[in-house]
Amino acid sequence: MRSTQLTRVSAILLALTGAAFLFAPVELLARIAPEVPASAAWLGQLLGAAWLGLATMNWLSRFTMVGGIYGRAIVSANAAAYFVSAMVMLSAARRVGFTTSMLVIAIVTVVMAAVYGYLLFRGPFAADRVATGLDATGA
Repeated sequence: MRSTQLTRVSAILLALTGAAFLFAPVELLARIAPEVPASAAWLGQLLGAAWLGLATMNWLSRFTMVGGIYGRAIVSANAAAYFVSAMVMLSAARRVGFTTSMLVIAIVTVVMAAVYGYLLFRGPFAADRVATGLDATGA
């Protein structure tokens, strides 16, 4: 896998979920957290706006190799967003139990956090190094 593909996947994932939360916050919040009142729909819209912002940043860097020193701001933002999302989902599941929606979100965020964590601390994927002519150490 190349980091450019990961950036595109992340942009599309965040854009779809961000748009969904922006335009249907009551329905989505009721499905994920039934105890949240409908009057708190603005929280879902804020989450959607944040995810759309991160999706935009990812989409604008979709042709850029990321990992290690390359695209550090993009990798750091994604790693932080996915890691915090994963921890929040796992913590909520511990308190109230997993619903199907929560399980899907938790799995996706844990996987994306792990991949972006790898990119942050280990550098670009091997396929990126081969495609750009970098040696095995990424130097």
